[in-house]
Formats: sequence, structure tokens, C-alpha cells
Amino acid sequence: MPWFGLARLAVHLVVGLWKVAVLFPLLDAAGRERRVQRWSRQLVGICGVKMMFDHTRQAQPASPALVICNHISWLDIFVINTLHPSRFVAKSDIRSWPLIGWLCAHTGTIFIARGKTRDVRRIFEGLVTSIHGGERVAFFPEGTTAPQGTVLPFHANLFEAAIDAHVPVQPYAIRYVDAGGRLHTSADFIDDMSFVESVIAIMKSGGMTAELIRLPAITTEGAHRRELAQVAHDAVAGVLLANLAPDAADNPPAAASGPAAALH
Repeated sequence: MPWFGLARLAVHLVVGLWKVAVLFPLLDAAGRERRVQRWSRQLVGICGVKMMFDHTRQAQPASPALVICNHISWLDIFVINTLHPSRFVAKSDIRSWPLIGWLCAHTGTIFIARGKTRDVRRIFEGLVTSIHGGERVAFFPEGTTAPQGTVLPFHANLFEAAIDAHVPVQPYAIRYVDAGGRLHTSADFIDDMSFVESVIAIMKSGGMTAELIRLPAITTEGAHRRELAQVAHDAVAGVLLANLAPDAADNPPAAASGPAAALH
């Protein structure tokens, strides 16, 4: 049992709570962003996860933009924050998680309740306001986590925010691999697994690498939210097949097709 790692993580969370409660009110937006980025890098490192960013695609980050990514684990938020600290849209369940829930709530996370149309509308309007205010906003359009090698359909509702805000969608693809480039199943956070069980699985994994791949931005001019969601889905699903060890693609997600072909 990785007791030492768990103890380090608990201390790191407590330090994060203190910084958010005491320091954040004294800092401007840039100062808070720098500390979120540094704290996230440290958290990922404590979990024994290495980072690798894909810069080979020459995709420059769009700004302002609505950031989207496939969703594997609670760790995804902090992996993305190591590159681009963002204000995330997350399911309301996270608010009740010990320590992490409080930290997320006080660092700008926008919580959304499943199946509540009014809540979606309220969140949508808030996203447009946040984007116009210069904030980097991100969400996971699958709406839940999926096992690695699978990309669930993207819900289209929140893509409307990018259209109304007149900004592009900036897609990212994330995966966790072992030293041989195979998908590392210890990262999967699915079914009835608890947050603590997931943390232990990651720390007992023997080490993994989080690969974060930035894809070309998708214009929203003249687009419909459903088309936008499908193009983003096909782009993310297609790229997750690239550069994997041969046996990692036995059950691959659907390859990109149609409008997404222009992105590859």
C-alpha cells in the first residue's frame, strides 16, 4: 500500500486549501493561475505520473477558446492545468469529495447537475460571460469518464457557448500509457470506483505517463452545435489511435471521418 505517497498527497491537498483560503484573495488572476499551474504539476508528480505534451502537430493554442477533452480520470483536470490552467465545468458530485471538492469549488470550477435542463442553460450563459471576460473555460463533453481506448459520444449542449461567444473550440486528447506505450488501465476511473480507490490504483501502478495532445482549433463560424460536437469527437477519437503500441489498439475507438478529415 503506497502509504507514503498518500500521506504526501494529503499534505499537498491541505497546503492547497491554505493557499486558496489565505493567498488567493490577495492575488490577481495571473497570480492565481501561476499557483494553480505549479500546484497541479506537483500533484501529478506526487501521484507518480510523468507528463508529455505533444508539440509535433504544430497546433498553436487558440485564445480565447472553449477547451474540450476526452475524459478518463479525475486526474485529467490537473494534467490540463499543468499546461493551461482553466475554469472547468464538472459534475456536481465532485463538490462533495473530501478536500478536492472544496479546492475545485474555490478555484473556479463550475458545477453542473445531471439531467437538469435549467442548470445547463444557467451554465451555458455563465460560460459565455466567462469567455468574454478573458477566462479559459474547459469541459469534458462525454459528460462522464470512459475506459481508455473508448471515446463516448460528445454532448452538444455546451458547444453552443463557443458559437455564441464567437470563439473557436480548442480540442485536446489525453491518454495514460506505460513505458511500452500501451494504455495504462490503472488510470481508468469508471463504474463504482471511489476517488480514494482511484488514487491508490494510480500510485500502485508502477508509474505511467500522461500524454496531452493539442489538436488544431475548430472554427465555430456558421457551425451548428451538433456538427461541432461531432467534428471534435472524431478529431479526438482519431488521434488517440496514433503512436500506440500495437496491442494497445485491439479495441480502438472509431477513426475520424467526414468533416474531421480536414483536421488531420
